[in-house]
Amino acid sequence: MNLPSLSHVIEVFFDTYDIFLKGMLLTLQVTAVSILIAIFIGLFFAFLKISGIKVLEWIANAYIYLVRGTPLIVQIFIFYFGMTNLNISAFWSVALGLAFHNGAYIAEIFRGTIQSIDKGQMEAGRSLGMSRVLTMRRIILPQAFRRALPPLGNQFIIGLKDSSLAAFIGMYELFNVATTKGANDFDNMTYLLIVAVYYLFLVYLISALVGLLEKKLSVSD
Repeated sequence: MNLPSLSHVIEVFFDTYDIFLKGMLLTLQVTAVSILIAIFIGLFFAFLKISGIKVLEWIANAYIYLVRGTPLIVQIFIFYFGMTNLNISAFWSVALGLAFHNGAYIAEIFRGTIQSIDKGQMEAGRSLGMSRVLTMRRIILPQAFRRALPPLGNQFIIGLKDSSLAAFIGMYELFNVATTKGANDFDNMTYLLIVAVYYLFLVYLISALVGLLEKKLSVSD
């Protein structure tokens, strides 16, 4: 397959920007929803892992092992075909599949950052009359979140790129736009190069936003 000329790629880029922008918006939507759900899933299983209760720790470990041991595309297909009787749309099948997958990795991120906080801070909070839950919410978690921000940013980027698997169940996001247009126009390489530019832009955008948030939190410290 010959590489298309730069002028041709630029011409097609501007001719098709409207349809790619729609695909990019859908990609951002499914990524944002899945990451938001994954954060809550991750926090929940992180608390199970640090609970000190063997049964709860086993449940969390089993979940994380299940996610790590199976391909993401299989997980998405299970959500998609397993929820057909519930009339769940492709969007929510992908969002829940990505959330289920990313939640395991976010759980490990939160577990590590929570356990990295000096145990003396929990004892100090308890000595001031705060409950364990209140100390965790007011003292431990804010610090853990600051430390978790860089790896969370990386996980957000991974989630964004993983959303391209939604094309396999027919969701018309960025990658599906590129492959469909490429097949219709018999010009696959041009559209793959174009969609790569869109993904690079989105990754840059997420990295910049995470960097700004890191700076804001460091100033507040």
